[in-house]
Amino acid sequence: MPPAQSAPAAAGPKPLTPEEEAVVRALPRLIHALPRAIDTDMMREQRLPNTEYLALIHLSEAPGRHLRMSDLAEVCEMSLSGTTRVVHRLESEGFVQRVRCAEDARGWNAVLTDVGFRRLEEAWPTNLAAVRRHFLEHLAGLDLQELAAALQKVAT
Repeated sequence: MPPAQSAPAAAGPKPLTPEEEAVVRALPRLIHALPRAIDTDMMREQRLPNTEYLALIHLSEAPGRHLRMSDLAEVCEMSLSGTTRVVHRLESEGFVQRVRCAEDARGWNAVLTDVGFRRLEEAWPTNLAAVRRHFLEHLAGLDLQELAAALQKVAT
């Protein structure tokens, strides 16, 4: 129960406006629903989970198309063990190879193969369509540059 209002309110947290409350409540739903919706489309149309697609895209953007496993885990926002499972599945399909790090024989790099790059090119249109359908189309009329800047501030 809130404190009695007989005395002037002491400085404290400012209650959320209805608009602020709506944003705060929608964000956790978005964080869970968006990846699931994209993954559903990717599995239905490409038989490629979105986690694997993301690993392929990050490897394709990396210099030499390779990343240390720990760096791949970081950019994919996954645990190292989860990334290892994803890379193992991609390796079994011939999309990725694991090779020892030249700089540190204890470490491993994930390397995107030419077959993996072609698979990424094949899957990209489905991912793009899913991102547009499940997310970007719902932002019509908003200043996306401003939204991106605000989201980046929150993330950092």
